[in-house]
Amino acid sequence: MAFKDDLDKRRVTVDQCGELTDKTVFINRVAKVVKGGRRFSFSALVVTGDGRGHVGFGLGKSVEVPDAIRKASEQARKRLVRIPLKGTSIPHSIIGKSGPSTVILKPGSPGTGVIAGASVRAVMDVCGIKDIRTKCIGSKTAQNVLRATLAGLLGLDEPEVVAAVRGLKLEEMGYHPF
Repeated sequence: MAFKDDLDKRRVTVDQCGELTDKTVFINRVAKVVKGGRRFSFSALVVTGDGRGHVGFGLGKSVEVPDAIRKASEQARKRLVRIPLKGTSIPHSIIGKSGPSTVILKPGSPGTGVIAGASVRAVMDVCGIKDIRTKCIGSKTAQNVLRATLAGLLGLDEPEVVAAVRGLKLEEMGYHPF
């Protein structure tokens, strides 16, 4: 379970982050058919972040839309993780997978902007990534795409760790943070 260990090392609390912003990615109306008719409820998918490399997402369900969003936001704040950044982009290319969804993340040079679909764009906006190119392959379901995106971001290696493993300094590897 190397992934779980990596996740635990990168987990952060709300106190360690700056001011958090929430972004609602998707709201879904769900109907349960019962003897008397249909009962409607709502599920909301929310991502939250501080714009400096901390991001989390949550899923909330309720009979009312505002309550679903509030629950999702609370869950997202409990699941915050730290993402390594290189300036306004990511340090290297990576592929994230979750179920039938695959997301390819490639760093962009300054000025590229965020080239991504709606679900991935929401994560990049709250995380603080301004220059990146992405491609979603497979299922476009919002929850699966979000999970694949975060799996890719969690798979990013921090430059300091890579340099230590290789026995080099960051300057010797040609790493420049900006």
